[in-house]
Amino acid sequence: MSKRTTVLCLLTLLAVSFLAACASMSDEELKNAFEVLNVQTKWVTKYYQPWPARLIMVPQVSFQVRNKTDKLLTYINFNAIFQFKGEQQNFGDCYLAAIRGDGVPPGGTSETIVLKSNYGVDGRDLANVRANLEQKPADVRLFAQSKGSKMVLLGVWDLSLDLDYKEPGPVEIKDTGEKK
Repeated sequence: MSKRTTVLCLLTLLAVSFLAACASMSDEELKNAFEVLNVQTKWVTKYYQPWPARLIMVPQVSFQVRNKTDKLLTYINFNAIFQFKGEQQNFGDCYLAAIRGDGVPPGGTSETIVLKSNYGVDGRDLANVRANLEQKPADVRLFAQSKGSKMVLLGVWDLSLDLDYKEPGPVEIKDTGEKK
């Protein structure tokens, strides 16, 4: 075989290997590749202002995935859509390229993945925000995408009314001992 033929064969083999590695997953393959575990939802502080009183809290969903395949699970993107129940339009979302090059080994479980909305609920204080949330129950729709696949719905979870916020206490003035 000549050098030219050897080089062409090698390049063809590399191109085929590359295309096979980049092949997109079908919706069903993606959905069956992993299992969503330990889903938790809560509301977290995005913005606090003591005067005039203002508190913005946004929903957050956290979870892990367990690889159900015999191959390394890599390049999985997640999208969380937050909606008030009964409404068509979402009030917030979050897209995250969560599982990258190191991936999740076969049978392994990922670290906790956290998706926090960009928008939320505004109020004067914690009681006001809680009252607003109790009037409008919400949920989160979790989607996954990998290697050129479509977004695949993984599930829908109710947003809990757990509010991860602690009211700040009064500001303490330290006595320096100096006389005025």
